[in-house]
Amino acid sequence: MPDAVADVAVAGGGLIGLGVAWRCAQRGLSVTLADDVLEAGASYAAAGMLAPVTEAAYGEEGLLELCRASLARFPAFVAEVEHASGIDVGLRTIGTMVVGFDADDMRALDELYDFQRELGLAVERVTAREARRREPALTPRLRGALQVADDHSVDARALHAGLLATAQAAGVRLVRSKVAALCVEHGRATGLRLADGTTLAAESVVLALGAWSASLPGVPPLPVRPVKGQILRLRGGAESPGPLGGTVRALVRGRPVYLVPSAHDRLIIGATVEEKGYDTTVTAGAVHDLLRDAIEVVPGVTELQLVETLARCRPGTPDNAPILGPSATPGLALATGHYRNGVLLTPVTSDAVAELLVSGKLPDLAAPFAADRFERWNQCG
Repeated sequence: MPDAVADVAVAGGGLIGLGVAWRCAQRGLSVTLADDVLEAGASYAAAGMLAPVTEAAYGEEGLLELCRASLARFPAFVAEVEHASGIDVGLRTIGTMVVGFDADDMRALDELYDFQRELGLAVERVTAREARRREPALTPRLRGALQVADDHSVDARALHAGLLATAQAAGVRLVRSKVAALCVEHGRATGLRLADGTTLAAESVVLALGAWSASLPGVPPLPVRPVKGQILRLRGGAESPGPLGGTVRALVRGRPVYLVPSAHDRLIIGATVEEKGYDTTVTAGAVHDLLRDAIEVVPGVTELQLVETLARCRPGTPDNAPILGPSATPGLALATGHYRNGVLLTPVTSDAVAELLVSGKLPDLAAPFAADRFERWNQCG
């Protein structure tokens, strides 16, 4: 026998799903969220970079604006979560440094600098000497750097724990069970069916299953695919501070690597980008490559303890941008496809999808990221 009908059923308990559920509950909707791996999904593995500037790419200017808008909401979003949950989510606003090692790296940094300046973004060239003055742990072998003041980071695990507590405090009902299918009656989404056969009936459903969104039975076709990423977590000794004050992103003779300091794990190193389907195997080669390049950037990494290796699947899309808003199935709203920006885009996604469910209108900022953009592309093609 199905449960009582909720206003909203959310499939997926990562940062995006929890954020949407919380904002919906704040707007007065009754919300049920279902997930069997609340503390073990992609949000659990994320490094927590809030990096609209250093992630900016040619042809993705619209995504950049969405990311910058979400970053602008982050301080207030974090303050709300921390106040409601009592959990410090580790927001760092020291900025991000991008460093290079050889002539090709520096040409790539020059191109990045020119592109960022064309877009009016805050970026500063710094010498290798100045980079090492700001981050003494950096190797003397680097050639030069860029300082990006507005790219920050957050402890993604702490943010997830905070959002989980905050959502529950706001009245969100959590069901720790695997979502098996979308329930559809007469062409409309009516709830979720769980692996144990239980039905969660709802007036509206939000799909926030990340890389698994397109594979849920009953969901209309979506261009969301898994993109594997392997990531490492290291820790210093009990008396040893972390080696970095802020995030460092590097090109090491053309190979990208990032190092993100964290209050709890001390240092996060990542991450591979692999088209391997749903494979989440940690490989010796990836661990070797990440450590090799991280040690080139910060030699002191050799003294840290390797405490965790993880592989998770990011939800990729053809244009690397999220899919937000209505779907081809009435009653089903989409909050997926965030690829490398799931942590960063949590505030703006949560607000946009909650607004859609309350008012029936997707905010203008999110409208370009609706699913029907892919239909328009196909027609143009």
